[in-house]
Amino acid sequence: MPHSSNPSHARPSGTRADHWVLHEAKARFSELVRCARREGPQHVTVHGRDGVVVISSEEFRRLQGGMTGQILVDALQASPHRNLELLTMESTPSPVREVSL
Repeated sequence: MPHSSNPSHARPSGTRADHWVLHEAKARFSELVRCARREGPQHVTVHGRDGVVVISSEEFRRLQGGMTGQILVDALQASPHRNLELLTMESTPSPVREVSL
């Protein structure tokens, strides 16, 4: 949780410790990054609305998952329709037209 002994950096009352207003996040970016790494996702609001969430690179990689396609393979194999036979259509060549340049 962001803490500071300097009262000018104190959070407004009622603000959650993992929420930052944009100007505060910009001014204290190093602290924001440390909090995201140490304490988890940090929410940044823009004009009073949710804007972005700052997360550690480790959390990002975990959420992103492996880029192997294994998740898609697993989902297709778990499908109740996995034994359906797919019909393929023969492709026919499209006519080619001449273009003058």
